[in-house]
Amino acid sequence: MDFSQNHFALFGLPIAFELDAERLERAYRDIQAQIHPDRFAHAGEAEQRLSMQWATRVNEAYQTLRKPFERARYLLQLNGVDALDPRDTSMPPDFLMRQMEWREALADAGGDSGALARLEDELRAHAAELRAELAQQIDRRRDWPAAAATLRKLRFMDKLLEEIEAAYEQ
Repeated sequence: MDFSQNHFALFGLPIAFELDAERLERAYRDIQAQIHPDRFAHAGEAEQRLSMQWATRVNEAYQTLRKPFERARYLLQLNGVDALDPRDTSMPPDFLMRQMEWREALADAGGDSGALARLEDELRAHAAELRAELAQQIDRRRDWPAAAATLRKLRFMDKLLEEIEAAYEQ
């Protein structure tokens, strides 16, 4: 195995936002079966250390690729774009207005589980639209700046969904 491989090459997958989750899972299990540190328990210290390094690398790559947000961020990084650069916080005005509306709806919902569920459904639907948009921007158009802007929107959506989860718990 080659430590310089990107995450996609490591699992034998095409470099793309849309990927076959089952194929990723199978490749991950196959690699883990070969390199898991338990297989090297009786090996020399150097082999054990290498096995541990590979297991760590494979786990990190798997965790990145299995999550759409992290996968998109990684793809942008491979193409020289830091989507979450703190100096770039630009958002379209219409999205900023929707953010304010969603935040108000969350505040107004209080402990009303029905209102929270409706808001959650709306946000999940919008997040799904953003992921579909990312697939177009990354896989088909290779429009890295647009994909970075979409990923920033998705980050907001994910954070707001986490706030809704916290509201349910309260």
